[in-house]
Amino acid sequence: MLYRILDLFFVIFHTALTLFNITGWIWRRTRFANLITLLLTGFSWLFLGLITGSPGYCPLTDWHFRILEKMGRTGLPESYIKYLADRITGLDFNPVLVDNVTLYVYLAALIISITLNANQFLKRSSKL
Repeated sequence: MLYRILDLFFVIFHTALTLFNITGWIWRRTRFANLITLLLTGFSWLFLGLITGSPGYCPLTDWHFRILEKMGRTGLPESYIKYLADRITGLDFNPVLVDNVTLYVYLAALIISITLNANQFLKRSSKL
């Protein structure tokens, strides 16, 4: 029962964080927080990935997949996005395609977030 609750928690929390990474730049009030979560995600993928020997490493995925393994699930993909897409649709998406789309969407969101945060900062600075 505890593992089912934790599984549900991770699905909700990790998915919400992913959606926030993708869309958090839209609202002025959440732009800076969005930039922080995007930078933390990139840090995890790059630097924690180098430390763990697993490029694209995400501790949330690691913890969630450990819970799923304790629930008897095997053959889990390396990517949370692939896992989520497969779980929601019942399909088996190509992992390379999912990883590429994930990276491109992440980079687009990061560029947009950096640009909008910089513009917002410059506007505030010019008013001083």
